[in-house]
Amino acid sequence: MKPAPVHSRTDDLSALARKAAELDAADELAPLRELFTVAPGTVYLDGNSLGALPRHVPARMQQVIAHEWGAMGIRSWDESGWWTAPERIGDRIAPLIGAAPGTVVVGDSTSVNVFKALVAAVRLAGDDRDEILVDAATFPTDGYIAESAARMTGRRIVPYRTGDPVGPRTAAVLVNHVDFCTGELYDLPSVTAAVHAAGATVVWDLCHSAGALPVGLEAHGVDFAVGCTYKYLNGGPGSPAFLYVRPDLQPSFDSPLPGWNSHQDPFGMTPGYTPADGAPRGRVGTPDILSMLALESALDVWNGVTIEAVRAKSLVLTDFFLECVSLEAVTPAAPEQRGSQVSLRCENAGAVMKELIARGVVGDFRPPDILRFGFTPLYVSFGDALRAARVLGEVLA
Repeated sequence: MKPAPVHSRTDDLSALARKAAELDAADELAPLRELFTVAPGTVYLDGNSLGALPRHVPARMQQVIAHEWGAMGIRSWDESGWWTAPERIGDRIAPLIGAAPGTVVVGDSTSVNVFKALVAAVRLAGDDRDEILVDAATFPTDGYIAESAARMTGRRIVPYRTGDPVGPRTAAVLVNHVDFCTGELYDLPSVTAAVHAAGATVVWDLCHSAGALPVGLEAHGVDFAVGCTYKYLNGGPGSPAFLYVRPDLQPSFDSPLPGWNSHQDPFGMTPGYTPADGAPRGRVGTPDILSMLALESALDVWNGVTIEAVRAKSLVLTDFFLECVSLEAVTPAAPEQRGSQVSLRCENAGAVMKELIARGVVGDFRPPDILRFGFTPLYVSFGDALRAARVLGEVLA
């Protein structure tokens, strides 16, 4: 008799299968799965790196390319609404991150938007504030950008962990809402309150939380936030990022990248720069229209869907997956400390993930020993979670 897998809790597969079936039957988001393209026989658990393709996007892009670009040409900047796309799409993302209309602009990459937001945040501080606190476990790019911002503004970088004191020398704090490696969710309300109590500003990186869980930017008075759209928002590879600026800070938002697109009169072509009012001040150059309109179309899957319903399913999904596996989880077990991914510690993680992918379970790994599984509730089922755990057990056995 073939021995049971030793690295996943699938010894009683029938009981777990019954539970998965019951959870899927009760899942109010289950019909949304049909809106996405996932390869047959594949369990796609890498939405925290690249979201799945919404089925209707290719037809929309064919229309954009053949008609709006091909037939209409430059007229589409006005007649097809290309020019207003950055703010229009920003307003569609805003409810998913708890922001008000007119506070989010879409464009550029996350890295570029981190630079804009962090330098602007430091410029709001007094000259006596010479420190930029940066999440000690930050995604590497954020750290690189922060180092450059510090050199540019004459500040120094200080590693920061949530709960560390924020003092009178702190100009700005840059924090990831969800740790990209462990999946730990940081306490946005308390960190923001602590930063404000010290008289500093905060910049939140929402790459691993936007579209996965409630954020509450407006409710908690967040100063600046940035995030990508190709993960849980399913905007496509390299889709443009977003920038949030709190409404009362917009008039004083001093972007280090003033471009013609953020000018008050962009077609005036004047030599002096006068920044636009509101969200357009966060623009720089000509928008990437093809990627931007693909993102806009992809956001249609959110019609009628609340972020609270997505979060509720995410927590049950990740709980169920953790019930099915017995590898050491580096993702916190407490729901209030968990994003929408599960990270497991595993020897030879790279080779294990390669074999999982070969068997139709797609996740990713982070050196040296972390397997990452991202759960996108819009298209991942409880049956998917069980199959992923079962295949993981077979590979490790």
